[in-house]
Amino acid sequence: MAPSGPFRSGMRRSWALRQRVSDARFPGRRWLVAGLGNHGMPDTRHSVGMAVLGQIARRLGVAESWARDSRCAADLALAPFGDAQLVLLRPRRLMNVNGRSVAQAAELFGLAAEEIYLVHDELDKPLGKLALKLGGSARGHNGVRSCISCLNSSAMPRLRVGIGRPTHSSMIQAHVLGCFSPEEQELLSPLLDQATDLLLDHIRARSREPSSGL
Repeated sequence: MAPSGPFRSGMRRSWALRQRVSDARFPGRRWLVAGLGNHGMPDTRHSVGMAVLGQIARRLGVAESWARDSRCAADLALAPFGDAQLVLLRPRRLMNVNGRSVAQAAELFGLAAEEIYLVHDELDKPLGKLALKLGGSARGHNGVRSCISCLNSSAMPRLRVGIGRPTHSSMIQAHVLGCFSPEEQELLSPLLDQATDLLLDHIRARSREPSSGL
């Protein structure tokens, strides 16, 4: 029996995405934006990077364009952004191996580490605080560590989204794998907008710079 409904729609989106990747090289600048997190746990603090990606997709009008790509075990959406193109990526893997999806997508789209943005949670910043970090160490974040290992580079810019650190270290695992409280949810919506603004402004400025030929 032929597939129908949402499954058929998803198959069409996946096929169209593959065609857009394989049929032509994008003539302008291309950037990969990866929202790190645990697949299947989208509402937890640890997966707040994926929530930011969802907001970026809504802002750029591609929220209905997510398609699963088995070549990098991720959900992808391609978004026009001025003269550039953003490849939005949400790994379909656990956080500790997110780097495999990011590295496979980088190879698929022919992108260097400097053209890849990582969006992830940050324990050492309170909820509501953001920071853009240009490369450097993983600072104890397992998803970032996986990306550094798989890309063999630490040059990726990172948008760090504060989730706050619990009082006792024994509570960290439960904290990051837990969902935002109702009080935190009130801060989360404007935070996702602010994160989207910060990231897109940075990419917009870099897109105007002369290409390094990477």
